[in-house]
Amino acid sequence: MNSEDFIQLGYLVAGALFILGLKGLGKPRTAVRGNQLGAAAMFVAVLVTLTDNQIVSYWQLGLGVAIGAAIGIVLATRVQMTSMPQLVALFNGFGGLASVLVGAASFFEAVGRGVDDAQLNVAAVFTAFIGAVTFTGSIIAFTKLQEVWGGVVPRGVRLVNLVLVLVSIVFGALMIANPDERLWLWLLVATAGVLGVTVTSPIGGADMPVVIALLNSFSGLAAAAAGFVLDNSLLITAGALVGASGLILTSIMTTAMNRSLFSVLFGEAPKAANIDDEDDIYSGNVRSTSADEVAMMLDTASRVVIVPGYGLAVAQAQHGVRDLAKRLESNGTEVVFGIHPVAGRMPGHMNVLLAEAEIPYESLLEMDQVNKMFEQTDVAIVLGANDVVNPAAREPEGPIAGMPIIDVDRARTVVVIKRSLSPGFAGIANPLFIADNAVMLFGDGKAAVDEITRSLSDM
Repeated sequence: MNSEDFIQLGYLVAGALFILGLKGLGKPRTAVRGNQLGAAAMFVAVLVTLTDNQIVSYWQLGLGVAIGAAIGIVLATRVQMTSMPQLVALFNGFGGLASVLVGAASFFEAVGRGVDDAQLNVAAVFTAFIGAVTFTGSIIAFTKLQEVWGGVVPRGVRLVNLVLVLVSIVFGALMIANPDERLWLWLLVATAGVLGVTVTSPIGGADMPVVIALLNSFSGLAAAAAGFVLDNSLLITAGALVGASGLILTSIMTTAMNRSLFSVLFGEAPKAANIDDEDDIYSGNVRSTSADEVAMMLDTASRVVIVPGYGLAVAQAQHGVRDLAKRLESNGTEVVFGIHPVAGRMPGHMNVLLAEAEIPYESLLEMDQVNKMFEQTDVAIVLGANDVVNPAAREPEGPIAGMPIIDVDRARTVVVIKRSLSPGFAGIANPLFIADNAVMLFGDGKAAVDEITRSLSDM
């Protein structure tokens, strides 16, 4: 077996592991194994690639691996779960940037050797365009999630986006027609980079889960396009898998929000309510409660449904919620968790957060499953969630009309744990807060849950 055969065999093994890993990620019970298979696939791919040092020397490759591994270890050990969406956005962005740089280097190298192939040229155009849009769009998504910058929204942004797309097409055509002229590629990258900013900037925070899923798909498509430039079968396979899975996830997210992808990218975000004076909005009908009163409700409950949201992540209350669930279960109470597809700031955020606290997978129910249970639920606890439990979605008109929600208001009693009456990412007032069967427990999520658990233990 020569070296080329060995490389192709290694790529085949890595590709199979990627497919098996992706399949494992489809279910919570097999997600850990799926993640391990994916990591093994990447290890095999890197190891096989390192056997070919035609571009750079082994010590340069080793230096790059060492630097990347060090950064990965620091991020894996220090980044909090509340910052995971931001980290994913950065990973998407740097994946796009890597595709641009690798694709450009390979394209220039091929052109320098006198290669003038239509497939190579077209693939290089798509790599540059998709990769640049992914990079700058992901950076804007990161700044929005981190709440350090809301992006820039120029006047007539839709017209600006259309012009940028047309200019990108022109630069791409010039690049294909004149591959020897490097300027066209860099102009294409610059134009696509600006497009990534202008497309992502107007998108509201409530739509960020969709944007993250879409940018993840784009990073995969950019990698696949780079694979055609490099004539690398593994990069094409892995990129296509990421691209396809990201698009499927994007579809799931838009369905869960009752919005089309077009409206997310080019429409207007839901208009925020006038929340200058929260007391005026809720007309003084909010009923507050205490941890002791909530404990008394829970002590006699047969079934409790807990609905987590991003507030749970911010308060780092996942371990406190686990302790509360165990305390209730020891008392004979059935406890389940209702997970909305877009709860948190990225797809699967709540599932990962609760799994980190070793809450059994069987207790995590999807929206369609848990909604069938509320008619026979004694207490529903909403912890840091807002838009995903907003009954206003059932109204025929309104900014979130038709959005599928978790029907907590159909439980006998609803306990909402929040710091204040402030709205969620969509900026919309929530009539659940003044429902006849709802009470508000104001305060930090972790502290409130811990206090409820202590009160239950003292009974």
